[in-house]
Amino acid sequence: MTRYEVIVIGGGHAGLEAAFAAANMGAKTLLITLNKKMMGNMPCNPSIGGSAKGIVVREIDALGGKMGVGADAEYLQMKMLNTGKGPGVQCLRAQVDKLRYPRYMQKLADETENLTVKEGMVLNLLHDDHSVFGVVMANGETIESDAVILTTGTYMESEVLVGLTKRSAGPDGEKPSLGLSPNLAKMGIELFRLKTGTPPRLKRNSLDFSKMDPQYPSEGELLFSALSPKAKPFSEQALCYLIHTQPQTHDIIRQNLKKSAMFGGLVTGVGPRYCPSIEDKVVRFADKERHQLFIEPESAETDSMYLQGFSTSMPPEIQEKMVRSLPGLEQAVFLKYAYAIEYDAIVPTQFDLTLEVKKWPGLYGAGQIFGTSGYEEAAGAGIMAGINAVRKIRKLPPVILRRDQAYIGVMIDDLVTKGTQEPYRLLSSRAEYRLLLRHDNAAARLTQIGRDIGLVNDKQYHLFKEEQQLLQDIEQHLKSVSIRPNPTINAFLATLDQGALQGGITAYELLRRPQIKWHDLIKFFPSLQQFTLSESLLTQLEVNIKFVGYIEKEVKQAQAFAKYEDLTIPQSIDYASLAGMAMEARQKLSKIKPLTIGQASRISGVNPSDISLLVMQIKKGLQRGTVAT
Repeated sequence: MTRYEVIVIGGGHAGLEAAFAAANMGAKTLLITLNKKMMGNMPCNPSIGGSAKGIVVREIDALGGKMGVGADAEYLQMKMLNTGKGPGVQCLRAQVDKLRYPRYMQKLADETENLTVKEGMVLNLLHDDHSVFGVVMANGETIESDAVILTTGTYMESEVLVGLTKRSAGPDGEKPSLGLSPNLAKMGIELFRLKTGTPPRLKRNSLDFSKMDPQYPSEGELLFSALSPKAKPFSEQALCYLIHTQPQTHDIIRQNLKKSAMFGGLVTGVGPRYCPSIEDKVVRFADKERHQLFIEPESAETDSMYLQGFSTSMPPEIQEKMVRSLPGLEQAVFLKYAYAIEYDAIVPTQFDLTLEVKKWPGLYGAGQIFGTSGYEEAAGAGIMAGINAVRKIRKLPPVILRRDQAYIGVMIDDLVTKGTQEPYRLLSSRAEYRLLLRHDNAAARLTQIGRDIGLVNDKQYHLFKEEQQLLQDIEQHLKSVSIRPNPTINAFLATLDQGALQGGITAYELLRRPQIKWHDLIKFFPSLQQFTLSESLLTQLEVNIKFVGYIEKEVKQAQAFAKYEDLTIPQSIDYASLAGMAMEARQKLSKIKPLTIGQASRISGVNPSDISLLVMQIKKGLQRGTVAT
């Protein structure tokens, strides 16, 4: 009988990162997939990154994962999002080539030592009364292992829904995974039904782009991975486009709601709150006159355009009417109709923080079977499942990322502690320490961990050490050089509405001013020209210096938060009056009335940022004597 140390079931983004992690840590690893050519597939929008998600990709890279490397190699457009906001929410988003990215990841899998890829369907798990130790294939073959990682994505008992029709199928017309789900249920594993969907694909030359607002890439050397050589020139990147729904679009949707799988009673799974179908948007946000939509290329090798924000399960003939009511899409030719898909997932509270199923040692899970949505969340969970499976096999302590250490840690803690009723999507609002979890400092936070567990190679680690030493050297130099008041510097400060210098000031103190940038300093401190900084490192330097007080405050808050676990919540508190708290949190806190902060923090829908606000309110009330205890 063939035996492996780790078996990964599923070749999506979670499965690939789990398999890469296990194999690169030296474990003999088998990845089982229904179709090798679909490994790394992007059945929805071929984009990687975005709000919070882009930071996760950086974190995966810092730990030694591969998603960032693949995205950098095969992107069509790269943007830095939220540049008008604070550094805690800025992040990268890449529109990635739908055909080339999977090929890149498949090639990487083929070249990875200790990793074997096998096509087939897993029907059951090998187990006794105490643990899981392998898999049973649909053809009867058994394969033993020390750990099994489930990363079946949206394939388990999956059904595709269009209009009032339903058929057994996986994403992109692939075959579903059948039989494993009922066998998991027989093991006492609680399952639930989730739903997601995807918009139609349209033929490029049938669209009138003159009626759309072009969306340009960001300029500069913007990359996810420390190992990627060079960013694509601005001129070689693709354009995306922005349009909005029209009153006619909303009328068509309202008139045909009963023909939608969502509103016609066919859907049983719960869809993602933060990525709803267009018909769901029109119903839930009836006061909105329009919704924004993005038209984005899928591949340099095809003429397929993705209609981001227009997920639907309407029948094809209604989809055509809806789409052709949009500006520039009046003559749109459909390459693929939109559809919804339902699938089985495991209730995530059955996992521990290592992503092992509590009642079944040796069984791990990651990705959409674990309740996530999105490629990035899946990959982030996947790398942690792979790491911890091998660590347990080697009898080493697990790696558990804290909430103040990584967005990956926030996601895992949310899911295993609070669970979810819908596909979980990472948002910056879920993290209470956003200034600590920035895109620019992911390497500083996690590279040493990746190195210690054996995933970060020599090249990446030496680059990291050099960059961190460079930052230290620059900070020391900035503190050592100063400038006296003179007409030139004061004239420059006046252009920024800054007060004139009254005495000597160091370059470090000058850079702390919000309006002053590194490139401004070079004009007045020529010695700074000796330092060469990448854009990411420059951002890290400036944020570390300009926000040093806020960063130190968040570090202290993270260290002190444990003290609030048993902090009593006054029962007289009026949640409805708490400005800045999410509406969902106010409603659930008002209904449940938790007794302590610890209890409140584990309520689904109450995010860490809501808890932080609640703690501050309690402390203020106690200090002023305005909150009854």
